[in-house]
Amino acid sequence: MPIIRKSPEKILEQIHIEEHESKRGKLKIFFGYAAGVGKTYAMLEAAHEAKKQGIDVVAGYIEPHARPATAALVNGLEVISPLVINHKDITLNEFNLDAAIKRNPQLILVDELAHTNADGCRHIKRYQDIEELLKAGIDVYTTINVQHIESLNDIVASITKIIVRERIPDRIFDEAEQVELVDIEPSDLVTRLSEGKIYQKEQADRALGNFFTVENLTALREIALRRMADRVNKISLKVKNENNKDYYTNEHILVCLSSSPSNSKIIRTAARMANAFKAQFTALFVQTSSFEKTSLENKKRLKENIHLAEQLGAKIEMVVGEDIPFQIAEFARLAGVSKLVIGRSIARNGFMRLMRKSFTDKLIEQLPNLDIHVIPDNKALFYKNFWKKSVNEREICNTSDIITILVILIITSMIGMLFYSMNLGEANIMTVYILGVLIAALKTSKRLYSVVLSVLNVLAFDFLFIEPRYTFTAYDPVYIITFSVMFVSAFVTGGLTNKIKKQAIQSAKLAYRTKILLETNQLLQQAGSDAAIATVTSHQLLKLLNKTIVYYSADKKGLLPPVVYNVKNDVHTEQLINSNERAVAQWVYKNNKRAGVKTGTLNNAKCQYLAIRSKDNVYGVVGIAIDNEDLDVFENNLVLSILGECALALEKEIYSKKRQEIYLQAKNEQLRSNLLRSISHDLRTPLTSISGNADFLLSNSAKIDDVKRQELYNNIYDDSMWLINLVENILFITRIENKTMKINLQTELLDDIINEALKHLYRRGKNHHIVFEETKDIMMVKVDARLLVQVFINIIDNAIKYTPKDSTITISAKIKSDKIEVSIADNGQGISDEAKDKLFEMFYTANSTVADSRRGIGIGLSLCKSIIMAHGGEIKVRDNKPQGTVFIFTLPKEEINFNE
Repeated sequence: MPIIRKSPEKILEQIHIEEHESKRGKLKIFFGYAAGVGKTYAMLEAAHEAKKQGIDVVAGYIEPHARPATAALVNGLEVISPLVINHKDITLNEFNLDAAIKRNPQLILVDELAHTNADGCRHIKRYQDIEELLKAGIDVYTTINVQHIESLNDIVASITKIIVRERIPDRIFDEAEQVELVDIEPSDLVTRLSEGKIYQKEQADRALGNFFTVENLTALREIALRRMADRVNKISLKVKNENNKDYYTNEHILVCLSSSPSNSKIIRTAARMANAFKAQFTALFVQTSSFEKTSLENKKRLKENIHLAEQLGAKIEMVVGEDIPFQIAEFARLAGVSKLVIGRSIARNGFMRLMRKSFTDKLIEQLPNLDIHVIPDNKALFYKNFWKKSVNEREICNTSDIITILVILIITSMIGMLFYSMNLGEANIMTVYILGVLIAALKTSKRLYSVVLSVLNVLAFDFLFIEPRYTFTAYDPVYIITFSVMFVSAFVTGGLTNKIKKQAIQSAKLAYRTKILLETNQLLQQAGSDAAIATVTSHQLLKLLNKTIVYYSADKKGLLPPVVYNVKNDVHTEQLINSNERAVAQWVYKNNKRAGVKTGTLNNAKCQYLAIRSKDNVYGVVGIAIDNEDLDVFENNLVLSILGECALALEKEIYSKKRQEIYLQAKNEQLRSNLLRSISHDLRTPLTSISGNADFLLSNSAKIDDVKRQELYNNIYDDSMWLINLVENILFITRIENKTMKINLQTELLDDIINEALKHLYRRGKNHHIVFEETKDIMMVKVDARLLVQVFINIIDNAIKYTPKDSTITISAKIKSDKIEVSIADNGQGISDEAKDKLFEMFYTANSTVADSRRGIGIGLSLCKSIIMAHGGEIKVRDNKPQGTVFIFTLPKEEINFNE
């Protein structure tokens, strides 16, 4: 059997996940099927056991049950004082999250996971408090009943006839480190309730008559056991598939989102199917042109349904179009959907079914090969909502539209009178009226006006052109058919035109938003810094939303001061960057979650804050100043897409900087390696010569005559000077590479610098003719004399080494505009064109034979170039005529004012 080995990428990813999980706290849930089974009691017993093992345990919040045995177990545990909140003249005790984080125990007990916090708490739900505790690295014990799990809410409601309002997302339950089922027989639980061990007598009697029946409790117990089994199955599948990149099977389940009150039931059903099939889960909303006219209640309900789908693990998608079945079918085909879950609207009578196909029938026609699961939708308000919408539309009368249709009616009637006088026939006159309806459909805001104009056109045609004229009667009964055809033609034409207009509006809106997203991608690719990326992102969000944007960049220490990108009509900028708003932004940066207005966390803020993130890395925070209306679905998706593009651009910038650092480190390492290799090779000859000559002098001092002794001294001196010059070059080049060399600019006489360099080269150049052509001009330069002396030494020494004895080396200088040009020429063998191109590269040495065996390690000329360029000059090499080489470099000229 072949051994499957993980790729390095997989191993690194696994290490990253393990490091992340090691810093995060562990969650243990004590799970039951009803109140009174003993969850809190079991949790407190486990806490005492943990305390005996030396774990720092704290009771964060224990629900004050009137159960003496449970209350007694709290004794012996440190208890965090509750957060006292006054709400509508009622004093409420809530879990004190800030105090718990400040105390920072190893383990904390927080009862009632699904509890809804009172106004004034940081989060709306207690499970959000617990998530923050886990993020802080604190282990948590908590309790919950089966009816509080989101995906099971409908099933529980169908059994108990009670809708539970406090619910948690399924992921909280599934991602817990441990879930312990606290179980008791339903009959025993009923007995406990009857004995008053769970509730007071009056409350217990009421519960026994409603919720706490043996049938209900048995059903809830069965659901709880199945949910535990599902969790175990998910864990085992996850272990089996840990080597696979994608956890999903080939199944892809799509659920349709709407503002229907029963849509939540459909979403939960689809979520259970996705869990059962281990499938990818997507929720789709089709936005039509009428969506903007939808009531606030329906918009709110739609937002709740979208939030529910997100909680249940669905990826939210949105498309725009008027034909909803077609849009759903196209998305299903493109996304590879295998199962579609929809709701069933109220059944229509036989006449309506003949007149118009149902929504489900249209979908089946569009997707004949797809499994479509239709969920009974008894709460659908199709006709009620449609009628309400129609009434609302009729209530809003637009004076401008009324004037428009009246003007069109008058103009078409006048044209008809003209055609009548010209005997052009009734058919042409009817065409003019139909054209008027088409124009009205384009110019008015609602279809109602084109329908009204169709009726008025029939009446005007009858009144003006049908005998007897100027009455609403007709001699020939055939005109009834004519009137009907005219009305239907005008009605259909107006309807189609109105539909095309709506589609054009939706297409323009979609194109505009898509253009912003594409434009954002292009602009971010061109941005060359973090500041530029921040500016592009904020301006694009400003263009999309027309709302003030607050951008927080981040570094290794945390968030930096914010930058506000203001809209013209927003004058309350200071309210968006005060200490409270910054605290919310800091919380988002730390916890990598959305917070602020219109969210479940810190919703008293002025802005809604979103993290600029890529996986678990947060690169900044963006605040959007939201007034009354929250972002719609499409805007929210675009904002997340823009922030995702921003995060990728910032990540790319960080990686680019890291690559540059790595490149510089590699370059420095290569420099050190080449330097050490060259030094070890090239220092051997002079050091061997020095040690050999010194040893000869020590051993044969009495036998050596003065001439020979002087020759040995000279050789030792020459070799020592060569070593000193080499070490100076190495020190200079190291400082330049490390950017630690400081240039001390002083005004100097160029002749003095040249003469100083020649002093150092006196002995080395005794076999050559070194000529300095002095001029009458006083040439002053502003340079670092020490460095410039080294330039002259390196270039002249290079000429000495690469030219035969008795060669001439000529140094000259002349003024050229605001610069001084220095030339160092020799009449040696010259340098090849190939060598000229590489001459100033580090560690390059020419291959020509030279008189001096100590040729150097190829850093002298490279150092010269660096020094000259640091002074703002240039250096180059060319052939000397008729023979040899000329090095030319420029230096900045310094003007002297002799009147001072």
